[in-house]
Amino acid sequence: MKTIVIIGGGLGGLSSAISLARKGYKVHVLEKNNHFGGKMRRYHIGNASFDFGPNTITMPEIFQKVISQTGANPDHYFTFERIVTHTRNHFSDGTYLDMSSDADEMKQNLAPHSISSSSYEHYLAEITRLYQLSKEHFFPRTFTGWTDYLSPTLTKALLSVHPLQNLDTFHRRYFKDERVVQMLNRYATYIGSSPYQTPATFAMIAYLELVQGVYYVRGGNPTIAEGFVKRATELGVTLHTNKQATRIQVEQKKAVAVECEDGSYYPCDEVILNGDLLQVYPDLVAEEHRPSFLNKKRDQLQPSISAFVILVSLNTRLKDLRHHQVYFSRDYKQEFDDLFKQQQYSMDPTIYICNSSFTEPALSPDGDNLFILVNAPALTEAHTQPKKLESYKQHIYSLLESKGIPIHAHLIKDQVITPKTIQKDYSAYRGALYGLAANTKRHAFLRPQNKAQDLKNLYFVGGSTHPGGGSPMVVLSGLNVARLISKK
Repeated sequence: MKTIVIIGGGLGGLSSAISLARKGYKVHVLEKNNHFGGKMRRYHIGNASFDFGPNTITMPEIFQKVISQTGANPDHYFTFERIVTHTRNHFSDGTYLDMSSDADEMKQNLAPHSISSSSYEHYLAEITRLYQLSKEHFFPRTFTGWTDYLSPTLTKALLSVHPLQNLDTFHRRYFKDERVVQMLNRYATYIGSSPYQTPATFAMIAYLELVQGVYYVRGGNPTIAEGFVKRATELGVTLHTNKQATRIQVEQKKAVAVECEDGSYYPCDEVILNGDLLQVYPDLVAEEHRPSFLNKKRDQLQPSISAFVILVSLNTRLKDLRHHQVYFSRDYKQEFDDLFKQQQYSMDPTIYICNSSFTEPALSPDGDNLFILVNAPALTEAHTQPKKLESYKQHIYSLLESKGIPIHAHLIKDQVITPKTIQKDYSAYRGALYGLAANTKRHAFLRPQNKAQDLKNLYFVGGSTHPGGGSPMVVLSGLNVARLISKK
């Protein structure tokens, strides 16, 4: 029986573990934290429970497939609820627009913005086409070498998904209202990038929310990770928490064992690295064994954006809040210039709030549980975080107060999570949420491959590798790599 060692117990690592265990492999998962699921984790402040990313769930069939492939019923592990009218978008002029996966409702919501039904229908048709092409040609693939990119069918598909046009330009083909364009441009942040640089291909993300739908998991989204842990345990996967891997031992271009901080040692036939490839690969494999991925090369890459997060427990339920809401900045382009060019925090940021207790009050019986997220630049040596965390937090509160969200009057307790926290807790390179930014065509389409070029049996899963960021893609990477290993 072959032994697989998976470093990192995020969604990608867990989906690989389940897939390989059902094929009869002996699987060890080494997780440095005391929880599984990676960024999909719970925080608690008093009686309030919070989900730390992702807050918006799409593509439930991907999560269900991890369980159903083993012969079990996914509904016994987690249950998805569709939120039809899912996000209220507030604009700087005081207006708002509700997003819905009901096409007729969405047309009614767009009508006051002078958006015709035919324009919206044409937009839906195009983003559906983009999604179907991605689903057929990109999502199922594992890239193990550059020759994998030379497929004629892949090239044809690539050329038909607007690779030379950015997301902002694409949206302006269909919509003239600046508020609507700003609302849709936000999808670039789902992959940690700028809509003014990200290829239009990623408009397919809009398909997931406007056509397929937005979902929530009863009990909180981390229930997905807990369901994966339960199924992995049932299949005989050995799960280790508080197990910090420190070195992958290499002999003759092959990973032969994983060493841990506590002195434990795990011989292996294959290794799967479920972590930020930009950070963890260099940390665990000596540079002499990875000539195709030298530190100098890594340091020249542009990381995605990070996040400044505030978890807020309130003593009341604010009548104007929904499950998801976004308060947009006045100047979206300036906001992204701040993040990527100036590498600084915006003083007029777009603010996202998830209030999951709107859908499930039991998660926060005393009042709203607000997950407040502001886009933040990746860490640099010169600028690691706002000079005064408390003052920036208060600035966000003041902005929300001006928009009718009275935080101070109802605050029980809060907690701040910074890019530095994200870097430490998740071994994220420069605190970035999604590995590489998709701000260039190369890094948008040629994500880091799923197999190390210099080692025969080292594989990569997670948001920093193909097929990309976002929890469904992370789970897909795990399924794809498990399939690749089992074919060997």
